[in-house]
Amino acid sequence: MRVALGVSYRGQAYHGWQSQPDRRTVQDALERALGQFADREIRTLCAGRTDAGVHGLNQVVHFDCEVEREPFSWVRGVNRYLPSDIAIQWSAFPGDDFHARNSAQGRRYAYLLLESAVRPALESGSAGWVFRPLELERMQAAAALLLGEHDFSSFRSAECQAASPVKILRAIEISRRGAYWRFEFDASAFLHHMVRNIMGCLLAVGSGTRSVDWLAEVLDARDRKVAAPTFAPDGLYFVGPYYDARHRIPERVAALDWLP
Repeated sequence: MRVALGVSYRGQAYHGWQSQPDRRTVQDALERALGQFADREIRTLCAGRTDAGVHGLNQVVHFDCEVEREPFSWVRGVNRYLPSDIAIQWSAFPGDDFHARNSAQGRRYAYLLLESAVRPALESGSAGWVFRPLELERMQAAAALLLGEHDFSSFRSAECQAASPVKILRAIEISRRGAYWRFEFDASAFLHHMVRNIMGCLLAVGSGTRSVDWLAEVLDARDRKVAAPTFAPDGLYFVGPYYDARHRIPERVAALDWLP
């Protein structure tokens, strides 16, 4: 039976999603818990790998397993063996043709940012930080220049393993509540460090360090060296992928209401 799970996690304590020899990743913790619950080795495939320090709200994974359990058992049973900063949110049986990565029609990220003269304390690790005032209209105008299908090589890390730098960026929404900014990104897929590199550029424009038109020049250059430095991972959240409705994969989890 093919099983799909929705996983939420705080990324601070982990070396990213993907399994590594030191076993200090979210995938390693999840697969250990699945193995204890199912009493056999289970390997998972995820919708989108996240970097060290990046959080997940509704990461989707799938795996095949001979063990049959009710949906609530995959949630409560596996959570029993997971650390407190990782939790299964839901389980589903989407059919054998479902693939967490290849079936995704798109993916969403959100970045939570504190604008304050004082560095974060309670929000440390959960929000990015800028001390310079930002202008919404400038960032919105710059973000609009990135929408559509483009070669995003200027926002791609040297370690990126994607076959092509061409992606479709469908939306960037920017909003503010008090001292907190929220940036939301929707794309067909994302390159390694793509959101964090775009954030660095948007903040350069929003603070007045760079002009709005500069972002178009960065995009056209297709050269990582002309863009702003990669911004911190602290406030980056993988909101999750979305799929064809026939797979019955939930797109909302409780953490979406917690994130400002």
